[in-house]
Amino acid sequence: MVESKHPWKAWIYLAPAIVLLLIFTVWPIVNTLRMAFLENYNIMAATVPGVTFNVGLGNFQQVIQYGGFLTCLGNTMLICFLTVPISTFLALIIAVCLNAIRPLQRMLQTIFFLPYVTNSIAIGMVFAAMFNMIGNNFGGEGELLITAGIINNIIGIFGVEPINWINVGSSYAANVFVMVVYIVWNALPFKILILLGGLQSVNKQYYDAAKVDGTSRVRTFWRITVPLLSPMIAYVVITGFIGGFKEYSSIVGIFGEDMGPTGDPRRLNTMVGFIYDALANHQGRASAAALILFGIIFVVTMINLWVSKKKTHY
Repeated sequence: MVESKHPWKAWIYLAPAIVLLLIFTVWPIVNTLRMAFLENYNIMAATVPGVTFNVGLGNFQQVIQYGGFLTCLGNTMLICFLTVPISTFLALIIAVCLNAIRPLQRMLQTIFFLPYVTNSIAIGMVFAAMFNMIGNNFGGEGELLITAGIINNIIGIFGVEPINWINVGSSYAANVFVMVVYIVWNALPFKILILLGGLQSVNKQYYDAAKVDGTSRVRTFWRITVPLLSPMIAYVVITGFIGGFKEYSSIVGIFGEDMGPTGDPRRLNTMVGFIYDALANHQGRASAAALILFGIIFVVTMINLWVSKKKTHY
């Protein structure tokens, strides 16, 4: 290799990217760590001359003791442990089917990938319209029901009574179901793309040998496809959990900024929503909550990595 006579030129070329990285990535991380350990910190008070803040774990204690913290944490954990396995399994099945289809394969891949490039808030609003019931008190006795909504009209074909999914008086389970359907649907394109790429790189000799042995398709799927795709599956599971713990825009898209049906706001708030709420007046508390969320994501990621080392075949 020929060494450059002017290595400083490389630093000049890299300088704009490094400066932007320091300003918008490194400094926010350092500042978050600083604010998290300054008790009762907020930016307005910090601008007053002579005001000092005690260093300690008070912000973390306030976050944990806050009434809505456990609700936000529970909602976040529920979203992760429901959506990640479901979306991963469905993505695997769809990827296998797409890989087996030759006619119109490119077009079908494009269709399945479209949600990935669509704004999540816009998609959430569409889902809200599909599950929304329009009327006066939702068609109770003596009341006017204009429409039960697209989804209720579809399931009504099979004799199912209209369900109050997201409107006033809707149950928590119905709200979670709508959220899970949307998040799974929105997560599928990326996972399908990764798994389909893995499938297309698998050596076909394994499948030819399975055919010679008369192995059934189900057994081939579990004994050949899944083990050979295990690195990709591990990747989409880990990134799925990371994305699930950061879930926020989907809830806002469906339920609005209240993140819950009218009359029961914040019921579906997540950890990221909790951090945004705290940012208004309690930046120290928000920073502490962000570090707690980081710690949870780190632990879950380490567990996933440990499990993947045991189950992944390279």
